[in-house]
Amino acid sequence: MGCGRVGSALARGLEALEHSVAVVDRDAAAFRRLSPDFEGSTVTGIGFDRDTLMQAGIERAHAFAAVSSGDNSNIIAARVARETFGIENVVARIYDSRRAAVYQKLGIPTVATVRWTSDQVIRRLLPEGVATEWRDPSGKIVLAEVSYAPEWVGSRISALERACDARVALLTRLGEGLLPRADTLLQEGDLLHLCLGGDRLDAVDRILSLGPRPEES
Repeated sequence: MGCGRVGSALARGLEALEHSVAVVDRDAAAFRRLSPDFEGSTVTGIGFDRDTLMQAGIERAHAFAAVSSGDNSNIIAARVARETFGIENVVARIYDSRRAAVYQKLGIPTVATVRWTSDQVIRRLLPEGVATEWRDPSGKIVLAEVSYAPEWVGSRISALERACDARVALLTRLGEGLLPRADTLLQEGDLLHLCLGGDRLDAVDRILSLGPRPEES
């Protein structure tokens, strides 16, 4: 739902991954943002209206994204998709990060646009500490980008995981994602993304800031 800059880019990206896509927007002119060779369907209407969603084929859908410019519309549409049509994979874009946290606790995954952007900018300006990238609805598990002391460079991923009691979900190396193996060595410049318990963020930050003990390298 929503064919603005985000929605149109999302539709193109999903189609490039060979998914079938239906786009809903209340303004038919918005569909001009889609590429001329877009093969999905477009439906003009209110994105949280059940008839509109059914016209878009939601009963056959695997996932639903509400990315219009209105927080209320996105939340209502996401709830309709999940609670009325039983769509499990639902996400809503929210500008108000405080409201996003509330809806996360209700089990509706959200992307708080302003907060996410500001976090990413700050992360690049001040690359120290921990930056939470994802948190499950219960708040118990997080995916976080963490900084580390230079002494960790050259360490095996398995040693780092043992020291932190956390799972290395991925590395970003030279701008590209990398799924590491246990024997993968951490290289200078790697961005380290850990999956861990939310209550261990501070402890892991301290561990990584000190460098490995001799038996951990």
